[in-house]
Amino acid sequence: MRRQIFTEEHDAFRDMVRAFIAKEITPYHEQWERDGIVSRDVWLAAGHAGLLGIGIDEKYGGGGHPDYRYYVVLNEELARAGATGPMFQLHNDMIGPYLDRLCTPEQRDRWFRGYCSGELITAIAMTEPEAGSDLQGIRTTAVRIGDHYILNGQKTFISNGQLADLVIVAARTDPAAGHQGISLLVVERGMPGFFRGRNLEKLGMHAQDTSELFFTDVRVPAANLLGAEGGGFAAPMQNLPRERVTIGVTALAMAEQAFADTLAYSKQRQAFGQPIGKFQHNRFLLAEMATAIAVAREFTDRAVMEHCAGQLTSDEASMVKWWNTELCNQVTDRCVQLHGGYGYMHEYAVGRAWTDSRVQSIFGGTTEIMKEIIGRSLGL
Repeated sequence: MRRQIFTEEHDAFRDMVRAFIAKEITPYHEQWERDGIVSRDVWLAAGHAGLLGIGIDEKYGGGGHPDYRYYVVLNEELARAGATGPMFQLHNDMIGPYLDRLCTPEQRDRWFRGYCSGELITAIAMTEPEAGSDLQGIRTTAVRIGDHYILNGQKTFISNGQLADLVIVAARTDPAAGHQGISLLVVERGMPGFFRGRNLEKLGMHAQDTSELFFTDVRVPAANLLGAEGGGFAAPMQNLPRERVTIGVTALAMAEQAFADTLAYSKQRQAFGQPIGKFQHNRFLLAEMATAIAVAREFTDRAVMEHCAGQLTSDEASMVKWWNTELCNQVTDRCVQLHGGYGYMHEYAVGRAWTDSRVQSIFGGTTEIMKEIIGRSLGL
């Protein structure tokens, strides 16, 4: 049954996304996990299918669909398929709004076609070894000399770090100006002094390349300044509600799929002469998960529609993010337990979902930061 927030057009798009995943991702994902990185071919295929830059103007090769629900459909289907390698979510939902809002006409002409085609893979570099959620604590600097900035610093935990052709880097352009002295610079592949460190070995999401990045006297043209100088702190604040509800959307879809797989398993797996789901303890666990997921689904769909209407507040987005990511962690953990030893095997999707989902309550702002935002909105 179609959820009320979607139309027939969204359903048709969902069918196309599922077919794309079945053809271009699922057959290769296990190899990508062994490799620690996906093939660039899947990015080109996604661009050809119209899955990158869904809301970007069609003259650049984008989909011309500003309707956020198309992004929701794509992210849900990737999550349900366990397709954590291709970081389309980052490219589309986190970086796309920066580019669409802040790029000059000249920058659009340079980057948007490649962004939409999959030829230019993007990343955003804010986190540093000693500065995560606290953006004001960054130490990377960019000094303006003539028509260039000289960029120096280090970033870590950067998704798409190995594959990225364009990296949005947060740097201090005026150390004396506090948060108003942070700017965003677009560093391009091949710029002298731009080095990629190791591809980090994570507990989960093994097919998704996550890296350390190093910048040593990188000459970044002033034409690659994204937005206004000094606007690098305010710009992320504008996009955070979307980023956080997007993470919540993905987390809930992962939880729903893990639950569906576990419910089916609980009806089939026999122990002591009956399906394991017939035991009262297990039946109660499944009932609790079904209820929690149903409640989260209603709240999440409401938040999606509020975002589409431009009415989603920061505290509501934070609620969606922390609630759904913690729920996903809880659900996947219980689903592993219900699968017994098989749940701990990599070949079972529920085990992979357990390890892949854990980071969601950390990236995009930790659960503790989400609660702080919500608490402040209560006047505390």
